[in-house]
Amino acid sequence: MSGVLLAVLLATVAAAQGRRRGFGGFRGAAVKLATPQDFDGNFLFCRIAFRNAPDGDGDGWGVDYPRADINLTFRLSELTKVTVTRDAEEGYNHVVVRLTDPLLYRCPFVMMTEPGGAFFDEAEAARLHDYLLKGGFLWVDDFWGDYAFDHWAGQIAKAVPPEPYRIVDVPLDHALFHTLYDIRRIPQIPSINFWGRTGGQTSERGRDSAVPHVRAILSPDDGHIMVLMTHNTDFGDAFEREGDDHAYFLQFAPEGYAFAVNAIVYSMTH
Repeated sequence: MSGVLLAVLLATVAAAQGRRRGFGGFRGAAVKLATPQDFDGNFLFCRIAFRNAPDGDGDGWGVDYPRADINLTFRLSELTKVTVTRDAEEGYNHVVVRLTDPLLYRCPFVMMTEPGGAFFDEAEAARLHDYLLKGGFLWVDDFWGDYAFDHWAGQIAKAVPPEPYRIVDVPLDHALFHTLYDIRRIPQIPSINFWGRTGGQTSERGRDSAVPHVRAILSPDDGHIMVLMTHNTDFGDAFEREGDDHAYFLQFAPEGYAFAVNAIVYSMTH
């Protein structure tokens, strides 16, 4: 499917999406911790809950929760043939998982938001190491500037040390960018609040975050992506806030969802 067709499809259902049940933001929303009953063999969005470091840079694991999780699951079911788990109240199931929870291994795909503030203790790092080496896929999103990136690099190194697990830039000819949709650039997606407050600017940290990056840690065995990092961009807001402002939706949601769908399909096929 082309990017144009994706944009048209998303635009036709944007208004209906905003009227769905369970689309309230994290403020006041109950945290939906994973249970064994949540896993029924269909795709389930798993979000990692983590502690923030005192010297970290970020607002915590719950940024964009739960609307981004619900909306992305909805779009995945709409734009692909992937079957997803359903929830009687919210329509689309989603869960929060701690790194030390054994149910982590039931999640082939997990996501973290604002990892520039994360802190992993020894047990969490060991569990994440084991998860990744068993074939798990981690996507971290929405961290801005060099300080946040360096902090995250230090935390992920506890789980997968730089040798042999180096962080590399993912080239645009990589399969990730062409798994389903043909993606030819890395979009810089700002938070909707920053975008509105600044009259449409996209770099949340000015010169320090002027260039968006898609980076990864690759398996030294076969080269598949183990950890995906979208730096200086906020894909989560493209999902969470799609129904809040039509202009924001039209500018950022099509590219945001195209990349996310590619990432999920890649994670399940590599």
